[in-house]
Amino acid sequence: MSLPRFSLAAASLALLPLVVAGPAAAIPMDTVLLQGLDKITARVSQIKVPVGGTVTFGALQITARACDKHPPEEAPEAAAFLEVVEVRPDEKPVQRFSGWMFASSPALSAMEHPVYDLIVLDCINGDGSTGEPPAAEPDAPPADSNGAQPDKPADKPAAPAPTEPAPQ
Repeated sequence: MSLPRFSLAAASLALLPLVVAGPAAAIPMDTVLLQGLDKITARVSQIKVPVGGTVTFGALQITARACDKHPPEEAPEAAAFLEVVEVRPDEKPVQRFSGWMFASSPALSAMEHPVYDLIVLDCINGDGSTGEPPAAEPDAPPADSNGAQPDKPADKPAAPAPTEPAPQ
């Protein structure tokens, strides 16, 4: 086997565990949290767009098709697939953007528009949760094997009753 073929084979075998194991799957969320900037009025707005729904921001109609977030054990990243259509009176609607936007790299896939800017801030659930598991109470004892919490002791133990008066 020649040296270039051997190097290629060795590199392929070295990368095999990364391909097989791969990163953990993204967590699908149901709402995209965007930041919109109107460059004319300098107004910055937070916009919540439910996945599958459409929201109007100025002359833009923003439709979210998907919103995925990395699991907590990976580097933080949120990505949303958006379709943005500009609708002006007496004109045909014009599609201004269709694709993935990434929260950590807004310039990687940005919408080009003279009046509006859109940036993905995060992917959340409609109830406001971020998809991360809830943090346990710091003082909570661990659950038993059935998942039940042991009885909590009273906050303050009762003080013992004095038996004899103190000598004078």
